[in-house]
Amino acid sequence: MKNNKKFAVIIGAGPAGLTAAYELLTKTDILPIVLEESPFIGGISRTANYKGNRMDLGGHRFFSKDKRVNDFWARLMPTQGAPSRDDRITGNEKPLAAGGPDPEKEDRVMLVRTRVSRIFYLRKFFDYPISMKLETFKNMGFSRTMKSGFGYIYSCIFKKPEDNLKNFYINRFGKPLYEMFFEDYTEKLWGVNPENISADWGAQRVKGLSLRKALWSMIKKPFTNGEGKEVETSLIEQFIYPKRGPGQLWETLADEVVDLGGIILMETKALGLVTEGNRVTGVRVLREGKESVLDCDYVLSSMPVKDLVEGMDRAPASVREVASALPYRDFITVGLLVDKLLIENKTDMKTVGNIVPDCWIYIQERDVKIGRLQIFNNWSPYMVADPENTVWMGLEYFCNEGDDMWNMSDGDFIRFAIDELAKIDVLRPEDVRDSVRIRVKKAYPAYFGAYSRFDEVKEYLDSFENLFCIGRNGQHRYNNMDHSMLTAMEAVDAIAAGSWDKSAVWGVNTEKEYHETNEKAEVSDAEGENS
Repeated sequence: MKNNKKFAVIIGAGPAGLTAAYELLTKTDILPIVLEESPFIGGISRTANYKGNRMDLGGHRFFSKDKRVNDFWARLMPTQGAPSRDDRITGNEKPLAAGGPDPEKEDRVMLVRTRVSRIFYLRKFFDYPISMKLETFKNMGFSRTMKSGFGYIYSCIFKKPEDNLKNFYINRFGKPLYEMFFEDYTEKLWGVNPENISADWGAQRVKGLSLRKALWSMIKKPFTNGEGKEVETSLIEQFIYPKRGPGQLWETLADEVVDLGGIILMETKALGLVTEGNRVTGVRVLREGKESVLDCDYVLSSMPVKDLVEGMDRAPASVREVASALPYRDFITVGLLVDKLLIENKTDMKTVGNIVPDCWIYIQERDVKIGRLQIFNNWSPYMVADPENTVWMGLEYFCNEGDDMWNMSDGDFIRFAIDELAKIDVLRPEDVRDSVRIRVKKAYPAYFGAYSRFDEVKEYLDSFENLFCIGRNGQHRYNNMDHSMLTAMEAVDAIAAGSWDKSAVWGVNTEKEYHETNEKAEVSDAEGENS
């Protein structure tokens, strides 16, 4: 690379890395070289394909209140202009884009989907967020209903210090509702009790949601115009979604990057950074069994902070200590192809085969370990090889790499997962046609333990003027797709302006105003309440 061309090495071909590459190619004369350790595009936002049945690893709703992100998505994949396969069958009507593509004829298209997420508790369905409907009270029973009501009133009068996630939830919902609908699921997700998790997670993920706002949203719904800016991020009712899953969009973007002259090196691992003073001069890589150094003028890293610092030999001992102890949560999905479900569709929503309409179901039952259940038919009928005769599901488990669940063989784990759904009366084992298991490392940066000292690591990384940390793992922050994209956009804006100020990059998805009041910057929970 001994010429006048400037190079940026981008670590990771997920939403942040690919967005950064595209932005560099379209707004600067800097050549991006994207390094991806795996053979897949999209990171955790990829779509896995098993015998023609596609799996969205984690659930990724495409919904943002940031115009820049929406415009970016629209350039890549326009919104449907004709009904999708399932809506043709059921007669459900969706808003269609004038002149938009027909999903029955074209692949490069975003579908308009109805958001349905419910809680499964006491072997019954509850709205998410909890609604104050007669059905909710009936399912809870008189005793639980009264207890929840008085608990909420108490929480409104006697506020707890928000020094942990447990208190954060109790202040907004009351202790009884917290114990019923938040505590067990959150502990499944993180592996620790919410009282040991920073309230930062709630402030970022739940944003402005509370029981009061859920009630107010229900009351004012008939009087709003339905635009996203009037609705709390966890209350949106529709979202767009790539015809063949989120990975389709990132694969499309990767093709655009290459067409524009960018370089994407698959199955290429970033081992560490070469630094001189306050600059990064190169990235050590492992490719096809050989180590080498890629010289560069900029580095945009979306790799886990823990691994990034481990590859920096000159990092101070205290920084290495904190980074090495940063907690993560790993993830397992079991794909099950079944003939039918035992749970019935008792809603007024029409579905193909009359299956339940949920995109995902939060499993709050305490006698099973499954955290969430996705039904891919409802994300997109084109995700399923035979959507009219089969149900394709994703059973989501949260674990730690090396623990009992992680180390269990595929066959044993799949049998365990099937038995759990049978135990809570979701399906019968004999109705399972096929299955697959997928594991994902470092899916969720966690907000406990060494996280309390993360600023020490951040300050050290920011000391390198041409190093920009972007994306979920790059910032050790539970960012969604649109947040991750925005960190990349802000980084490229800084580079294009010749600025080394990282505050805008780190500022994405942090301030309360960003979540709730700034129409230009506000982004939603684009991936889902948990992924």
